[in-house]
Amino acid sequence: MTEQINPSRAINAGLVTTETIGMSDGKKGFIFALSAYLLWGILPFYLKTVAHMPALEVVAHRIIWSVPIAGALLWWLGLFGDLKVALTTPRMLAMATLTASLITLNWGTYVWAIGNGHAIDTALGYYINPLVNVVLGGIFLGERLSKPQMVAVALAACAVILLTIYSGGLPWISLVLAFSFGFYGFFRKTLPIGPTQGFMLEVLLLSIPSLAFIAWTVSQGTSHFFNGSAHDVGLLLFAGPATAVPLILYAFGAKLLRYTTIGLMQYIAPTIVFLSAIFIFGEPFSHIQFIAFALIWSALAIYTWSMLHEARKMRSVNP
Repeated sequence: MTEQINPSRAINAGLVTTETIGMSDGKKGFIFALSAYLLWGILPFYLKTVAHMPALEVVAHRIIWSVPIAGALLWWLGLFGDLKVALTTPRMLAMATLTASLITLNWGTYVWAIGNGHAIDTALGYYINPLVNVVLGGIFLGERLSKPQMVAVALAACAVILLTIYSGGLPWISLVLAFSFGFYGFFRKTLPIGPTQGFMLEVLLLSIPSLAFIAWTVSQGTSHFFNGSAHDVGLLLFAGPATAVPLILYAFGAKLLRYTTIGLMQYIAPTIVFLSAIFIFGEPFSHIQFIAFALIWSALAIYTWSMLHEARKMRSVNP
């Protein structure tokens, strides 16, 4: 007697591939990942519309309204059993609390930065992030950096030093975004749970302080959800889909695509944000910033070349 398997659940669990049900892994993964990066690229346009609200309030609603979306997806995939196991495992709860804290720091910084005219700094942060991942792998996982990677990291460090000297202080927005997301990805890999279940677990844990914060804003009469206009209520309700949908699309895309493909695609979102900041939001862009970005782009070109070179070597060894 054979068990009836839900195809969607099987794909998410890695039991079958999309070829099994008539669609290429690469094609479906590319569509998922591209959709996620495009949505992240245009997210600043939404964040500009909520810039009159405190960043913490926006983040709280991003979390709260992500819960029903993630819950509906888990129900559709039939994966609530995995979540129940996670909620009764202290070590998993502790690790999820850490990753949830890191992603909250990342979201809060990003929302504040976009609302206060620092979109260029956010783009720089996400350009730096792949190089931060390389450094974290070298420090914590004992991964040896290749010579091209060392050069790429050195160029990125030069860009940060240049911006620090020019502005009289560290480019903290860029560094907080790069390192918070870098550490989030690093610790998220150690969480023994699927991407969809992990996201649901994180927003569930974060919903407790988020509800407390929203209750506090209500008591202070400053809540834009309960005391604001219908327009504000709609904007805050939209925070859930704006947060959850690209993350879920990315999770499925990353599962179906090669690491090198995801590595190349990750520059899409910061590039859209960078161009939007200059040509649509009208943020100032100095000659020093141009030099710093040129250093970062050079670093990423070297890093990308080394990544593709390693992938070709692996394919030649294991055709």
